[in-house]
Amino acid sequence: MSEFYFFLVDNRKRTESSVFSVTALGVLFGLLSLMGCQSTSEKPPSIAPADRTPDWAQDAVWYQIFPERFRNGDPSNDPTRQTLQRPIADVPASWRPTRWTRDWYEQADWEQQMGGFYDGVYDRRYGGDLQGVIDRLPYLDSLGVTALYFNPVFSARSLHKYDGSSYHHIDPNFGPDPDGDRQLIAREDPTDPSTWHTTAADSLFFVLLEKAHARDLRVIIDGVFNHTGRDFFAFEDLVENQAESRYADWYAVNSFDDPATPDTSEFDYTGWWGVKSLPEFATNEASTNLQAGPKQYILDATKKWMDPDGDGDPSDGVDGWRLDVAEEVPVGFWQEWNAHVREINPEAYTVPEVWEDASGYLEETGFSATMNYHGFAFPLKGFLVDHAIEPSRFAELLRERRAAHPPRVRRGLQNLIGSHDTPRLATMVVNRADTGYAQPERFDYDNGAIVDLRKNPDYKVRAPTAEERRLQRLAVLFQMTYVGAPMVYHGDEAGMWGADDPDDRKPMVWPDKDYDVEDDHPYGHDRPADPVAFNEDLFATYRDLISLRREHEALRRGSFGVVQADDARDMLTYARTHPADTVLVTLNRSDAAHSVRVSLPDSLRRPYEILRNVPKNAAARLQQNGTVLLLEVPGHTGVVMRPDR
Repeated sequence: MSEFYFFLVDNRKRTESSVFSVTALGVLFGLLSLMGCQSTSEKPPSIAPADRTPDWAQDAVWYQIFPERFRNGDPSNDPTRQTLQRPIADVPASWRPTRWTRDWYEQADWEQQMGGFYDGVYDRRYGGDLQGVIDRLPYLDSLGVTALYFNPVFSARSLHKYDGSSYHHIDPNFGPDPDGDRQLIAREDPTDPSTWHTTAADSLFFVLLEKAHARDLRVIIDGVFNHTGRDFFAFEDLVENQAESRYADWYAVNSFDDPATPDTSEFDYTGWWGVKSLPEFATNEASTNLQAGPKQYILDATKKWMDPDGDGDPSDGVDGWRLDVAEEVPVGFWQEWNAHVREINPEAYTVPEVWEDASGYLEETGFSATMNYHGFAFPLKGFLVDHAIEPSRFAELLRERRAAHPPRVRRGLQNLIGSHDTPRLATMVVNRADTGYAQPERFDYDNGAIVDLRKNPDYKVRAPTAEERRLQRLAVLFQMTYVGAPMVYHGDEAGMWGADDPDDRKPMVWPDKDYDVEDDHPYGHDRPADPVAFNEDLFATYRDLISLRREHEALRRGSFGVVQADDARDMLTYARTHPADTVLVTLNRSDAAHSVRVSLPDSLRRPYEILRNVPKNAAARLQQNGTVLLLEVPGHTGVVMRPDR
């Protein structure tokens, strides 16, 4: 379907109107990208671009789960002091799993012994596990999401699991028998899939997949194929046996230990971004692919999770992958890996973590879509959170960045606002600013100098006010009515707030738990005493808007057109259209009520009615005079309209 851009800018001085065929622009961009993009790979992708984004992913509403902080369903499998990243001697003997409902910034005795808040917080464990996810599948059903993205679930010592000890087993502490699982794993040859056991944690993960699929929930998992942890089986052997190790070529080793000298510090290797706890895999001599050893192991592990019983039917496996720091892995590997994935399951969805424009990268690598920071999160922060750009500029940024992708990919982009790598949406709103961007193209989105309390102790950690919650709702309204697949970071719908890592990784707030009032600050600064509780009203907003999206094909598959960008009043009206369905949305991002006249283009001229106000209690009003909508919209309010039936 053609996508049209109806653009009226009203600044009380002039009105301009133009119509663009965005589809045509997208095709032209794609052709130019293909002409100018030279692949360095050894093997081209075998899947045509039009088939890389499966149908189901274009209709998805995503929900991101950080497993250790989602729900503790089985306290018997909680991590122990022995399973932490640090040597046991570095952690006080009084260490215990952290109480789920404790004030986030309150330090336990063992944490105080380690120093300040940020000296011990990474050693906390709350006990989130797979059983907790299984127990809360009805909750996800009630929210209305259709697809789950899990941060890493593979064996690792950290809370975040981006430092894997293997890729072919679920972390034992996510399952019912951690000790038994570790004994089974110790008896394997990790490079020989015929020796791999199915651990209790693996089995529970397959149960989770079965139960999720029974609810029509798709599942993708995180693959970290640039680096491992230091206790990854290959790296442990490398450290012990040095140049004689069977894994000597797996890692980017700078120098081996010289056995002829007493010096033990000669062994050196490349860590991800210089972090020695995350050793990087080595590439081949041409830097076009990974070395054969790790590549084959990754391909084998990939198949295990996509076709667990090896019968050629992928319905009992994961539905796809999210790939961490994908741009730091050779393109040739991704071409080979994506072809491998789709040979197993042609309907698989693969999405890389790419923060900037990924259009050419997707063409080159064969991924389905990308996490849409560049085309969605960045401009949304500039417009709806910070009020730093006018509606007309916001509309133009969206047009430019949307046109970089063909329609099928465009509809499959993961439209996130915040994640485990950024402040939560609620906290972005609390700390909104509209001047002095150090990163103008990104609107200082996740600028560590601002959003990290360790670098900016004045960053606000309080709960949002009622008015700030209205802005959060407005952002979610746009997210659920824009082109692409919206993704909710778990807890945003419950009202959670938090600064950048680690403060964005608080344990999930549930309605069946009583939480301590949050009134501590990591640096002792004065702050409000904020009650912590599940926000039923905010949850209802997310649930209702997700339902709205699922009910209207125009919102999932329809074209997008800006009807009017009113810079003087800070208002934006846009249309989502499909042959049998039309939805109009007006956003008032200012804090003042405004009346506005919206002139409808010929293709949209029909009577309209208000379908939904966001927030619900906002007293927006609609009248119509022929081809003109007369709208009265309170501040920080959105109005959803449809043709009058």
